[in-house]
Order: sequence, then C-alpha cells, then structure tokens
Amino acid sequence: MKSIHPITELPKLAKRSPDSHKGSYGKVLLIAGSRGMSGAAILCGSAALRSGAGLVTVAVPEAIQNLVSAGNPCYTTCGFSWDSPGILNDLRSLTDEIDVVAIGPGLGRHPVVGNTLVNLLVQLECPVVLDADALNALASMPKSILNERKFPTVMTPHPGEFGKLVGRSIPEVMRDREQLCADLSRERDCVVVLKGYETIVTDGNRMYRNRSGNPGMATGGCGDVLTGVIAALIGQRLTAFDAAVLGVWLHGRAGDRAADHLTQPCLIASDLIDYLPEAFGEILT
Repeated sequence: MKSIHPITELPKLAKRSPDSHKGSYGKVLLIAGSRGMSGAAILCGSAALRSGAGLVTVAVPEAIQNLVSAGNPCYTTCGFSWDSPGILNDLRSLTDEIDVVAIGPGLGRHPVVGNTLVNLLVQLECPVVLDADALNALASMPKSILNERKFPTVMTPHPGEFGKLVGRSIPEVMRDREQLCADLSRERDCVVVLKGYETIVTDGNRMYRNRSGNPGMATGGCGDVLTGVIAALIGQRLTAFDAAVLGVWLHGRAGDRAADHLTQPCLIASDLIDYLPEAFGEILT
C-alpha cells in the first residue's frame, strides 16, 4: 500500500470580511430530487444554506418544483424535465457562474440520467460533489470519465454504493476500507468520502478518519445533508479535500449535538441542519 499521510487536524474556515457579500461565499447548484424524493432536495439545499453558502439554487424535475420551493424560502429553484430533448443543454445552462455543483440526492434512476451525467461531468468547469443516484449512474460509466475532468470531484458513497463502484460486496468493502478508498481515489482522480462509522476521507495521498457522529444518524436523509454541507464549504473556497474533511466532522458533530438534546432514537436528518450552528460554533471560536 502506498504511504498515506494521516490527517488529524481539522481545516480552518476563513473569517468573514466586513465588506463581503453573498457572492463571496459561493454560488451552489444542486441537481436533485424526483417524485417521492423531494425531501432529499430540500434537505440538501437547506444544509448548504445553513453551512454558509451565499447563494443556493436547487434544480429539480418540474413535477416537484413547487414542493421543493416551499421547503425553504432562502434558496431558489429551477425546474427541468428528463424527457426534454435538450436536457443536457438545459442543465449545462444552469451552471454559468456557479462555483460548485452537487448532483444526486434523491435523483432517481430515470434512463436518461446516466448518459446525461457522463456528458455533463466532462463539461462542468467547477468542482462537483457526487452522491446517491449520481454514484449509481457513475458505476456503469467508463472509469476514465472523472479523469477527464479539469476540476476537483468529490464522491460520497455509503458502503453499498461504494461496492458497486469497485465491484465488491459490502462485507469485502468493510474489511479493507482504507485500501479500497485510496485505490478508488487514485483510479478516479477524486476525493472519496466513504460514509459510515468513522467515515473515511481520502485523496489517495492523505486520509482522515472521522470521530464525530453517532448511531442516531443511521436514518434516511442524513447523507443528503452531508452533500449540502460539503458543497457549501467548497463554495467558500476550501479545497475539495479540506471541505470533505471539515464537512464530515461538522455533520457528525451536529448529529452529536442533536442526539444530546433529542436522544439517538429520536434523531432525524432535519435535526442535523438545526444543530449545524452549534457545530460551526465549536470551530469558529
């Protein structure tokens, strides 16, 4: 195994300048949601806002746009249709002047998703965070797709999604997490965040093992929150690796704070967003 430098210190978030404005803290675009999974888009967008993003736009299928718009008044929404013959151009046009794009939470498995993402990824001129159904689509794409990108990519799989990406079963993944994460990071030229107990973050050269978080976070939607947090931190000019490291710690720490107040069994994903301010408070003091 190639030597990997262990990371134990958290990255710092720069102090805000008195003369800054909303454009100073990142324009984030999220491509998310589908029928029955509008909540994923709402959670991701709300987490990005609560994590300091200056402007957040949530792009969702037209059928759920009104639901997602009602989920939070602080982000904007755009509707699209997977059935549009110009879907690639439709999505590409939304990325003008965007600092970071997150793709995948609740996106569903529409037949067009995979082909559209292949073409969109190589065209995007900004960092990208890939989660959930974007990773399911990525598993069937040529392995070279991410290597063709000129900007950073972060993947945030859970063990099942990770297994599809590397052709291994979940038990195999869990037996050799660090090696497999490092191998995938180097092979795909990306930052890998393998979610779960003591989440691993690696860029193939450095590795961080997260110590925050608790079993109460084993509930639907928590991954969507993490995607929004990491995207927001990239928008605030952290590197992809640093944003992933700080993002998983903040996400877990918000879960710890929530569990302290609500108990682990009663914790739900939206609670993490409510307790993100307490987590941020620990790193900003």
